[in-house]
Amino acid sequence: MIVVDGIRKKYKKHVLEDISFSVKKGQCVGILGANGCGKSTLLSIMAGTKKSNGGRIFYNGMDSTKNKSIFTDYIGYVPQENPLIEELSVNDNLKLWYSNSKKDLKKDFFDGVPAMLGLDEVKKIAVRKLSGGMKRRVSIAAALANDPPILILDELSAALDLVCKKEIRQYLSHYLKQNGTIVMTTHEEDEIALCNRLLIMKDGKLSEVDSNSSIEALVNKL
Repeated sequence: MIVVDGIRKKYKKHVLEDISFSVKKGQCVGILGANGCGKSTLLSIMAGTKKSNGGRIFYNGMDSTKNKSIFTDYIGYVPQENPLIEELSVNDNLKLWYSNSKKDLKKDFFDGVPAMLGLDEVKKIAVRKLSGGMKRRVSIAAALANDPPILILDELSAALDLVCKKEIRQYLSHYLKQNGTIVMTTHEEDEIALCNRLLIMKDGKLSEVDSNSSIEALVNKL
């Protein structure tokens, strides 16, 4: 489903060095690492929002460096930063994301992901007036608007309350059972437990570790 082949990224120094791994359909891959190690940079390159200095990424056998529409067709991306238009209401922000979707936003406010995230109650409110946690919920709903086959999630649960974290984990578990594919960065133990593969990012390189490793063992590898 996903093949990352030799991805490199350099600012003043190399952040990513020859990153290569593959992900099969239906897998959940967690990428762990210390803050600033390059995890977010890798995910943004995989989502098409940043360019690498080398390497290629294939989705379902198609080279994304040759066809940028692949990112739109395949990826639902939740970045750490807020991707929303602050002056627009929640409803108007989601209308933009739903514009190419076959799903009905009004219906989803009743029984879809926006409903699960409690967005019906705030749909008329401007995003700039929302709490950080509520903005995060809108970002998640936006990423899922088009039923993408792949989710790329950067610290998904940041700023979410415990109830919402639980509901999101339940949704992700359902998504995986429907053969969805997830690549995520996380520090959350419950999200790590969802992953059937774990990769450690350190010094610009990735290495795979046993997905059954204890949290203490994982921390010692960071």
